[in-house]
Amino acid sequence: MPAAGHPRNERMLTLDTLREQIELGEIDTVILGFTDMQGRLQGKLLHARFFLDTVVEHGTEGCNYLLAVDVDMNTVDGYAISSWEKGYGDMEFVPDWNTIRRLPHQEKTALVQCDLAWTDGEDATVSPRSILKRQAERAAAHGWNAFTGTELEFVVYDNSYEDAFDRAYRGLTPANQYNVDYSLLGSSRVEPLLRSIRNAMYEAGLNPESAKGECNFGQHEIAFLYDDVVTTADNHSVYKLSAKQIAAQTGKSITFMAKPNEREGNSCHIHMSLRGENGELVFWDAATGSRTPLYDHFIAGILATMRDFTLFYAPNINSYKRFAEGSFAPTAIAWGIDNRTCSLRLVGHGAGARVENRLPGGDVNPYLALAAMLAGGLYGIEHELPLQPETAGNAYTAGAPRVPSTLREAREALAASAIAREVFGDDVVDHYLNYADVELAAFDAAVTDWELRRGFERL
Repeated sequence: MPAAGHPRNERMLTLDTLREQIELGEIDTVILGFTDMQGRLQGKLLHARFFLDTVVEHGTEGCNYLLAVDVDMNTVDGYAISSWEKGYGDMEFVPDWNTIRRLPHQEKTALVQCDLAWTDGEDATVSPRSILKRQAERAAAHGWNAFTGTELEFVVYDNSYEDAFDRAYRGLTPANQYNVDYSLLGSSRVEPLLRSIRNAMYEAGLNPESAKGECNFGQHEIAFLYDDVVTTADNHSVYKLSAKQIAAQTGKSITFMAKPNEREGNSCHIHMSLRGENGELVFWDAATGSRTPLYDHFIAGILATMRDFTLFYAPNINSYKRFAEGSFAPTAIAWGIDNRTCSLRLVGHGAGARVENRLPGGDVNPYLALAAMLAGGLYGIEHELPLQPETAGNAYTAGAPRVPSTLREAREALAASAIAREVFGDDVVDHYLNYADVELAAFDAAVTDWELRRGFERL
């Protein structure tokens, strides 16, 4: 029988308490979920009795194409792990019993998040959660724990998802008609939805901090307390799915697209720091009141690998529409102290000292982005990379190196990266290069609204 696990907080469940709630009829559905390449929580909804009688001891499987499809779930060529020639076999769902939680917005439902393994028991190394866990293990080998928080923005529309689909996602009604950045009035217009999401996520074991309006029409952000990197990625995936589900239950829709229209895009700023095994500060020297050399090496490593790893920070065609001057989305590979024009912004001091990565958008896969950021930082420490001078002014016009401006450019940077193959492995790099190739081929074959408007009559 599997170990009961250790709940992350008192709102999470152990396997024993889940069993008790199933026996009492308080839980009748158990979801086994994993995060796929596109950052979506996928899986199975199991009858609770079947879960107890069979799955707890013997496990369950899913088709291995789940790590080898496009966003429309089409089977595509080019993946080493899965193909028609290989017969599209199974992979094992491996429950992490430390992740059991109730989903209060889904009646009598609990969720268990999973790792993935091949049928011979070997880890599915290209799975996003496995990629991040390996980087966390690299940090642990040095005696460090990595902590992070993700700040995920979204736009709320008063249209249902079904209505938005029927309208081809055009002409939708945003929940706010003007810039509501920090506006209490603007937030109150959407507060019934924001409150439902915050409270549901608290009951599900997350730790909400606050909600605030943002710049785009109907744009908002709910912030959560930082945690270790794997827990934060797990929570991010649960929150993103749940926010959409709760919005749908109220006849609204939410998008996390990086750039849903020509106004401000949705960001996902990532804050990260390292601590010692017992919580010791390693980024800050209390005696001098300043950053440690280790912290500087960490920052230098993220900067040195930023172009190479951009595909993991900006994984979609649309991701690159955010990167515009004067947009609060970065274009320069630069760092600054409390400077929001840089891709890396240093904030806090003492125990609060951390680096904010402003590159990722709301469409990011949290496991891949956190893995890239941690891998880059560790590379900088291991190679004692020197930190380039601070950018104190406007990074948009500072002449600093630029982040890739298209998915194709990011794909080529990853393909040419010896560092990526060193820290992630050939299998991971090749897998996600094919992911980019699939997206690029699909986009290159598409006839867009922009082309029709410009060319149908006038050309």
